[in-house]
Amino acid sequence: MRKHLPYFVILAGLAALLMSGCRLFSLVSPELEASPAPTALPLPTTAAPPSAPSPTDPPLQPTRTPETVHSEVILPTRVMEPRHPLVLPPGFGVSLFAGGLQEPRMLTLGPDNHVYAVERKAGRIIRLPDRDGDGVVDRVETAAENLNRPSGLAFHPDGSLYAAETSRVYRLTDPDSDGFYQERQIILDQLPSGGHTTRTLLFSPDGAYLYVSIGSSCNVCREEDYRRATVMRYKPDGTGEEIFADGLRNAVGITFRPGTEELWATNNGRDWLGDDQPPDTVHLLEKGSDAGWPWCHAGRIIDPEYGKPGSCQGKLDPVLELQAHSAPLGLTFYRGDQFPPGYHGDLLIAYHGSWNRSEPTGYKIVRVPFQDGQPGPVEDFLTGWLLEDGSHWGRPVDVLTGPDGSLLISDDGGGSIYRVFYHGN
Repeated sequence: MRKHLPYFVILAGLAALLMSGCRLFSLVSPELEASPAPTALPLPTTAAPPSAPSPTDPPLQPTRTPETVHSEVILPTRVMEPRHPLVLPPGFGVSLFAGGLQEPRMLTLGPDNHVYAVERKAGRIIRLPDRDGDGVVDRVETAAENLNRPSGLAFHPDGSLYAAETSRVYRLTDPDSDGFYQERQIILDQLPSGGHTTRTLLFSPDGAYLYVSIGSSCNVCREEDYRRATVMRYKPDGTGEEIFADGLRNAVGITFRPGTEELWATNNGRDWLGDDQPPDTVHLLEKGSDAGWPWCHAGRIIDPEYGKPGSCQGKLDPVLELQAHSAPLGLTFYRGDQFPPGYHGDLLIAYHGSWNRSEPTGYKIVRVPFQDGQPGPVEDFLTGWLLEDGSHWGRPVDVLTGPDGSLLISDDGGGSIYRVFYHGN
């Protein structure tokens, strides 16, 4: 006759089995565990600076914190751990939107309202979606590849993507709408190469014209190619070539002021005239504008090598003079409503930073307040990439109003894109 186990032994065994199963389920299903209590969002403007990184340090990586909501603004849920503090006006914060990139340069918004960037060293254009709205890129997605050190990009109103190498401009299309622009057509070929090699692209607000910025081949010289030191203008199919504005040594940043047909451009002045001459400049361009290079700088300084009396007569005066050798690149008019009203419509400029000044300058974002359509004095907005010892840990390139009203900043020196947001504290 088979002996039966006592009931209390069976019950104890079942209880042990259930407890083991619950523990196992908890291990494989952590999302079902209780969420930790929210913590305050640390702001890098008040963080203590860590020690300087070695050249072999890994790329800056985000850390995860619970989402914090303040004043109807969703703050980022992954907050940058800066190598050094970045300083902003009161009420603003900064976080890492995307890190570990390979020379991110110019930025734009696509027709899908996602951020696109040129990754120059990787030879591709990337899409940086933030579909969950947490202030950090979900993942880096390739939109176009196998490009030769691209620098500029722009979307036409028909949805096609234009990409600029040094000597070519492509029109890229995505016929199967899978997000990868696999078909390409050469729109412009045999653009001048060498010297300043970046090419910035911009469409007119109605899409009728494509503007292409082409820098000089030298510090200061008489160019043989008429397209050098200009902003050229074409029809979207590459025909109808004309010089829109010339005498611009290197106008990397070009943008239209919202609601107008005003084309604004940054310009990098020549080297080797001292720490403070000539100033870098911002110009309001019109068709036929001549900013004077190489004979005249900033509309008032005659070049000692190529100029002569009267060389500045009739040349385009800058709207703004900036500290020499700051290397202003990308610029944008703030188009969002997340920042306080006083910032709406203001101009923001990325200073890439000096390489030939006895005391380094630049490496920051500046703000130009606008009132009644007129620019005010230049003021610092985001600083901290330039350290007290003269070294730097990043080089801002472009600025873009993000789809949520934040400000995005590409940094090709640090391989990152930052996000500036307003939290109101």
